[in-house]
Amino acid sequence: MDLKSLLNKEQYEGAVTVEGQVLILAGAGSGKTRVLTYRMAHMIEDLGIAPYKVLAITFTNKASKEMRDRVRAIVGERANDMWISTFHSTCVRILRREIEHLGYKKNFTIYDTSDQKVLITECMKALNIDDKDINKREIMGKIGRAKDKMKGPQNYKREVESDFRENKIADAYLMYQKRLKENNAMDFDDLIFKTVELFKRNPDVLEFYQRKFEYIMVDEYQDTNGAQYELVRLLAEKYKNICVVGDDDQSIYGWRGADITNILDFEKDYPKAMVVKLEQNYRSKENILKAANVVISNNKNRKDKALRTVQEPGSKIKIYRAFDDRAEGDFISKTISDIKFKEGRKNEDFAILYRTNAQSRIFEETLRRRDIAYKIVGGTRFYDRREIKDLISYLKVLLNPQDDISLRRIINVPKRSIGDATVLKVKDFANNFGLNLWDALMEARGIPALTNRNTTCIEKFTSLMDNLMLLKETVPVSKLVESILRDTGYLEELSKSEEIEDKSRIENLKELVSDAVDFEKNSEDKSLEAYLEKVSLVQDTDKLEDEEGGEGSVVLMTIHSSKGLEFPVVFMVGMENGLFPSIADMDKQDQMEESRRLCYVAITRAKESLYLTSAEVRRVFGRTVSYSQSDFIGEIKSDLKEFLNERGSSNSGMSRDSVSKDTYSNPHSLRGNMFGQRATSKSGTTSMPSISQDSSNTIKDGELSLGRKVSHEKFGIGTVVTITPSGNDKKLTIAFDKQGVKILLLSLAKLELL
Repeated sequence: MDLKSLLNKEQYEGAVTVEGQVLILAGAGSGKTRVLTYRMAHMIEDLGIAPYKVLAITFTNKASKEMRDRVRAIVGERANDMWISTFHSTCVRILRREIEHLGYKKNFTIYDTSDQKVLITECMKALNIDDKDINKREIMGKIGRAKDKMKGPQNYKREVESDFRENKIADAYLMYQKRLKENNAMDFDDLIFKTVELFKRNPDVLEFYQRKFEYIMVDEYQDTNGAQYELVRLLAEKYKNICVVGDDDQSIYGWRGADITNILDFEKDYPKAMVVKLEQNYRSKENILKAANVVISNNKNRKDKALRTVQEPGSKIKIYRAFDDRAEGDFISKTISDIKFKEGRKNEDFAILYRTNAQSRIFEETLRRRDIAYKIVGGTRFYDRREIKDLISYLKVLLNPQDDISLRRIINVPKRSIGDATVLKVKDFANNFGLNLWDALMEARGIPALTNRNTTCIEKFTSLMDNLMLLKETVPVSKLVESILRDTGYLEELSKSEEIEDKSRIENLKELVSDAVDFEKNSEDKSLEAYLEKVSLVQDTDKLEDEEGGEGSVVLMTIHSSKGLEFPVVFMVGMENGLFPSIADMDKQDQMEESRRLCYVAITRAKESLYLTSAEVRRVFGRTVSYSQSDFIGEIKSDLKEFLNERGSSNSGMSRDSVSKDTYSNPHSLRGNMFGQRATSKSGTTSMPSISQDSSNTIKDGELSLGRKVSHEKFGIGTVVTITPSGNDKKLTIAFDKQGVKILLLSLAKLELL
């Protein structure tokens, strides 16, 4: 292949350097997938490397499919012999072959978040842990983080023995892992954790995969956690032909365990590594890239690089500050409508990006009012809907009858007179004799606590499941799903219902059958195991395809979900200190840097036009708050941005006279109480912050601007929210970090600029 004509200089260098260690720093929109694709094609086509010796790991199913399709287009069916898949899919594939080394059976099931919650709840009940003292979300989070750092339950318990609260969580972790193994199940984090454990306990197994994967490539390396890092390190240890691709400026998953030092320290791990920087952006107009560069340059913990483009400057970054959140939503929906009319754009050309899912409601309402179609990425997944979970649980039990969590979900769905009390009696019997639930059900006649009616109902159920288990050996997944729907009476029960919601459930179940048919058409491995893996490992953004025919939809999504995507017109909303960056982000440098990286990711999703919007007043968790414009807007140079209204250009905040007393809340004193408390008098009525009168002013008129940090000898550090004329003086509203909102007169206030 003539790679020099297909790639730019830096891309070419990354594609042809195959032996040894390579770090490709790939800026947003710089063509990293193109480099990886041609790198693999070059290895097979030009260097004669056997495809089965290549392992390429990505983070999303969408990315792995795109990469595989592109390589196949160049080298043909030989690409099928390469392992191109996500971390989790790669590990599942290894574990299906080798898991018996760790005492599991090969037909293990994978628990999703809802399954985990059920099992954690059972463990908490058994250990007498009150959800009011330690909730299941906290326990799940700490177990997940422990696994990310390769800490098993025993090690975790040793570390926290002196801490009563953490010790209770460690007990839950121990029992949780024990129950998982009894159910022959693994959670999402186990897939990588157990693969590393497998390799460390079985050197011969590790050596087999080291010899097999002579060449290793890892995409999005900046998002790897401790367990993923260790997995890659072990596999690459023998040949050390490892190429990692990533961008430290797009490391935005620290909150879920990603460790940015993995990419920053790659050259320490591999001192002979060659570094290639991809800085040519093929996505965005020049002004958008300049804005992204200048924002991210404020981070200290990063590799030095800057995006560049040969494209024209394009329009400036448009800044709009609304009075309140509803006005912000109205502005965006009207702007979309206007651009569609003037420029002939379609709905799918627009994306509205926000920091958290809770922000979507206002934009949904305003888009509906203008009859603009939209879709939300990151809402309830198809596979998380109740009826779909029920059918998937049936499939899991047919594959792995030891899966107590799935079995308990469907044992009385639809109703078959096997209620909770009956299940509890069977469960007690199972515990007494060291059986799993399924084996105990098979011995129903021997359980003294059960009535004849109980045993008859149970035997009907086990007979039904036995027949379905036999059927699964001879029919494809889609036919098996149809049989479950018919033979269990599930579909019949929904059909008899008069509820509109149940009609919708029927449509969803039909879609599940279609999904299984698609799987059979497009998957090499058509087994039930493979289908359940596909369901377990699917991601929200994998479903982000344009609708067939007709006009598409405006996309609403969190910035985290938008990574890897691009849109002609992007609206970044809620750009306020307190939302983006959040209060917690502003307190710590590492969190502030991650928040700034998130801003960089959002900016670089835009191809042609970028809007940054904020509101002076908004309702957050039922409280009305006033936040200053985001510091990130202030970091963009003035020649790169265009203010669409006076509020935006002056960064004006909420005037005391323009809103009711109920609107005042301090965005910088939220640490103890999520959105603060307004000042109250002894009678309990809301009162306004008082105007303080202090002498010895140290700031002259004209030196102060909105959003500036100031210091007061009594109130401490705060942020200027509003500046309003007051006769010959200026009245300042300042949100102090620890003392709440204060209104001060400039001539009398004792302030220092920070």
